[in-house]
Formats: sequence, C-alpha cells, structure tokens
Amino acid sequence: MADLAEVLRLAAAGVFPPVDGGWERVPPWRDGVEAVVALTGHAFLAVADDVDDAALAALRPDGLGGAHDPRLVTALAAGGWVVSLDVLLAATGGGRPAEESRLVAREDLSAHPRAVAARALRGEVRVVGRPGADPSLVTVGAGVAGLTELGAEVVAGTDGARLVADVVASLPAGSPVLAAVAPGNARSLRSFLRAGFRPVGSVQVYRPARRR
Repeated sequence: MADLAEVLRLAAAGVFPPVDGGWERVPPWRDGVEAVVALTGHAFLAVADDVDDAALAALRPDGLGGAHDPRLVTALAAGGWVVSLDVLLAATGGGRPAEESRLVAREDLSAHPRAVAARALRGEVRVVGRPGADPSLVTVGAGVAGLTELGAEVVAGTDGARLVADVVASLPAGSPVLAAVAPGNARSLRSFLRAGFRPVGSVQVYRPARRR
C-alpha cells in the first residue's frame, strides 16, 4: 500500500507517480475523514476499511478523472459532509528562527469559522497572524496525509501572499507544507501561488456518514 505522505513529499519536489491512469487505496490519515487525491494520471483513495476493495472498484475510479466523478464521492460520503474539489498546492518550510518571526498566536481568533472548519478536518490546529487588531489569520494543522496544511482567511488591506509566505518561512526547514484551495477562489489561489506554492494535484475531502 502506498504511503501517501511520501507520495506528496516527492510531488512537492517534482517527482510524481507514474501516469498510468491507475488508482491506489491508502489508509485515511484521520478518523472520520476520508479523501480522494489525484495527481497527473494517478489517483489515491483514502477510505476506511468498512468499504472493501470490490466496492471501491465497482465505483470505477481511475487516475484520468474517474476518481473525482461526483457520483463516486457522493456514494462514499453516504450523506456526509463533502468539501469542495480543491487544487492541492505544496511549498517547503523555510526554518526561520522563532525570534525572527513576524507572526504571533491568535487565540482570540480560535472561534473564527475558518478555524472551526479546520479543526473539523485536521489535527493539532493552531491559529496564527499578525500582532494587533488585524483579523486575518492562517490555520496550521495536520491535514492531508498527516502533513502540515495551511488555510487562510485574509481581509481587504492585508497582503495575503506575504502573510502566507511568513507562515511557510516559520515552519521547519525542508518540510512539505500543503494547502487546498477551491479553484473558484481566485484571490486566495493567487495569494498562495505568490507565496511560493506550486500545484501538485487535486483533493476532495469528506466526512462519511456510513454506519460502521
């Protein structure tokens, strides 16, 4: 069984799985959260073991778009919460010393809807931002494949790209950092690209309502 975290580490470095139209099953990285992750010509289904291999195959996933067929994720979610189909982006932590960081913990924003949504899907979520009254924030947590994943909420007047870049710079040097951004959220997508993120694939996360 593939190690999705390693697959994404390699993809962040420009090394991708074979473009063979295939798909692989991988274990979910968080209890109650599943996902479909697709890279060029190859897909990964992170699905709990209450769905057997035959049932997955019957949904006809493939690495050429079939894994993201809305009927597939709808069947697997079984009425649960389905997140939008996102572009999966990757960057690399910069290792900036903490004493040089321009960021602070923003516990005052821990109840923000962006932070609440992040905690529903990711582990060990913390909220950071600029000191003072600026309500812009970045969530940092264990997300796709257990790797560090960011989410951002930026208000008008704040340089979102600079804020995200500062968060990436503060993370351990050389570590993979992911972000999942809805393609229609063009402003956010542009900010992450300006901050140094690169597209590596796509991801759709869901919380299934299947009885186990």
